[in-house]
Amino acid sequence: MPSLRKLSFNSAIPCILSENSLLLPFDTVTTRFSAHMVLVLLRLIALLPLPALHGIGRVLGRCVYALPGRYRQRLQRNARQAGYDDPAFARRAAGETGAMIMETPKVWLQTAKCVPKVVSDTEHVATDAMAEGRGILYLTPHLGCFEITARYIVKYGPITVMYRPPRHAALEPVMEAARSMSGLNAVPATRQGVREFVRALKRGEAVGMLPDQVPGSGDGVWAPFFGRPALTMTLAGKLARQTGVAVVVAAAERLAHGKGWRLHYLRLPEPLPDDPQALAGLINQSMETLIRRFPEQYLWSYNRYKVPADAPPLPESVSA
Repeated sequence: MPSLRKLSFNSAIPCILSENSLLLPFDTVTTRFSAHMVLVLLRLIALLPLPALHGIGRVLGRCVYALPGRYRQRLQRNARQAGYDDPAFARRAAGETGAMIMETPKVWLQTAKCVPKVVSDTEHVATDAMAEGRGILYLTPHLGCFEITARYIVKYGPITVMYRPPRHAALEPVMEAARSMSGLNAVPATRQGVREFVRALKRGEAVGMLPDQVPGSGDGVWAPFFGRPALTMTLAGKLARQTGVAVVVAAAERLAHGKGWRLHYLRLPEPLPDDPQALAGLINQSMETLIRRFPEQYLWSYNRYKVPADAPPLPESVSA
């Protein structure tokens, strides 16, 4: 398993095989062999029971956190920004990140065994939105087990999600194995993928994306996130306004003792704001609401307050 330091969570289907998780200068043959071995390793990990995976992950996560470095500093800084400054909280959050990593192969490769472990107290939010027949835009932040969400939602009907292709093309078979599921349509994070999103929504289907990734190519506005301006994507808002669909924030809380997950749904109030910045702020506020419910399971180590080179100017009196 790659270390938490080298993990990239920048793909639309975040994974341990993302673009920065295998920094290997191998030739094509070697890389293909490595991809095959990684897939074998993931399949072996997926055989372990969920309680064992969560336990192992929490131990590994805390071990990595114990090492000084950028990962630890960013986790602490981002958690403090949200008001969680207890050192014990940071250690628990690091442990939950480890649990998320270790559960991912099982969710990918043994979906049929994982989905029955999902419960929800707010499922009516999703079913009511689906009954309207105008499509749903699901926004799933880096919270809890974000890989199980789309796989559970498939039971309502087809869902289209975005993914970022791995840097090494030979790893694509591994990603394909992870994405393989009836009713789950994975499209690349490109203009073609956005067009697929629009088509699915116009058919009254569901699409899913991560709203708390730092956008690039000028597709972002500054909006508050836990009291600090964060560059927030406008794509979600554009899709919602263009297609007139319901917008639902969803996150799967990891339950204790490996019992499974509790899926939380939160629908954005309508009508949605016309102003892109106001809509981005509403999305961030909705994510904050869910994160507050089980804050240790948010990915605080993600560089949420990054300032890309092509970002618009920061608001006055705000430092990067």
